[in-house]
Amino acid sequence: MLTTRALAVSATAVAALGLTVPQAVAWDSSSNIVAMPSAIARGGQLTVTVDGCPKGGSMTSNAFPRTVLSPIMTNSETSKGTAIINHSATPGSYDVTVHCHGKPQLTKSAAFTVIGGVRGGLGGSSSRGATPTDMTIGGTLVGLALVGGGVFWMRRRSESKI
Repeated sequence: MLTTRALAVSATAVAALGLTVPQAVAWDSSSNIVAMPSAIARGGQLTVTVDGCPKGGSMTSNAFPRTVLSPIMTNSETSKGTAIINHSATPGSYDVTVHCHGKPQLTKSAAFTVIGGVRGGLGGSSSRGATPTDMTIGGTLVGLALVGGGVFWMRRRSESKI
């Protein structure tokens, strides 16, 4: 009975010590890379924050060039950087690698996703202006509106004479 209690107390002490060790190590290295937004289009701005990076550093990815991380003044343990996603980035998930001054590098796999364009199919948007078909349809609608307005006006005019 005494041995079982001693074993239970020892196991509890080892578990408590095991839970506190990762927290003590976290202060010595960078952790918690957060990339916002998690899905972004080419040419968009990606903001990355890193905890445990008090002196700043840099961040890299295959989707954007090396970018500076600057310390956030309100929180002495966090740094932040903003990167522009390359226009040539292919759609898919990308990793972010952080290099904090005086700390080992840290990589977050699949930190964000670059999204591609939408396939519109028939009737998709056009960036070159109105087509002849668009002009014909628009002109027909304007003509019908004029005829309808004229008929309505003529009808109202004849009613007022009665």
